[in-house]
Amino acid sequence: MTVIKTALKEWAEAIEALSAGNTILLLRKGGIREADFRVTHHQVLLYPTYEHQKSELLKSGSIKERQPPSPDQVTLALWGHITDVLPISETEQLEALMPHHIWTETFASERLKWKPKQPLSVLLLRAYTLQPPAKIPCLRRYSGCRSWIEVEQGIEINRAKPVLTQPEYSLRSQQIKAALQSNQH
Repeated sequence: MTVIKTALKEWAEAIEALSAGNTILLLRKGGIREADFRVTHHQVLLYPTYEHQKSELLKSGSIKERQPPSPDQVTLALWGHITDVLPISETEQLEALMPHHIWTETFASERLKWKPKQPLSVLLLRAYTLQPPAKIPCLRRYSGCRSWIEVEQGIEINRAKPVLTQPEYSLRSQQIKAALQSNQH
């Protein structure tokens, strides 16, 4: 039995897009409380957050839920295997990624410029739906603007189902890497 305790906090809308197969990438620089962003675990739970999430920062321009469904618990419906961490620091590279993520050009550019000495981490991850989704208490120590948390009890992932088949995921991953390589200086 495989159990995961490490969770990556991400906008609920980004997790929804991963769950629907609309994207395989996340753009990260870390939370305000972090000096820098590092990936130390490649199998992670995806913990939905609602902090900083605004519809005008999404290409779709809509957010299904503005507030968490419950203040006392959170539902973890997805886990991800981070297959690649691709650092980028050029605007051209970011522009090449536009067809592959959910954020507006303005927001993506702001993420690139924030903490300018650090590259923006492009995480490619293969998402899996948890069977059944896990409901965990929403503890105070999980709050705040940070990327990583350790959930109190591990979540078993053996029955999870991949969102995309391996060939679908590989093709998308190759397309993203090719787009980045064609825009390197």
